[in-house]
Amino acid sequence: MTTLINPMNEASREAGQPAPRLATLSGKRIALLDISKPGGSVFLDRVEALLRRTYGVADVLRERKPTFTKPAPEAVIGKITQWKPDAVVEGLAD
Repeated sequence: MTTLINPMNEASREAGQPAPRLATLSGKRIALLDISKPGGSVFLDRVEALLRRTYGVADVLRERKPTFTKPAPEAVIGKITQWKPDAVVEGLAD
């Protein structure tokens, strides 16, 4: 007999509100989190260039997870939160 297991998480969750959008990116501090997938740094290099050149972002912090298979360690999250960015972009690639 074959047993099938549903891989979906069927737990109910309360609907949340998305973070408020910034009125402008000009002069803002943006953190970029690379999740360590192949090509992620190349993608985030381009995002950083666009943020600085096109949108006038004042400063960019780059952080990287040690592996894409696990959540970011507290040390990485701590660096980002201590820097107090106006927004965080998490970059995926493959």
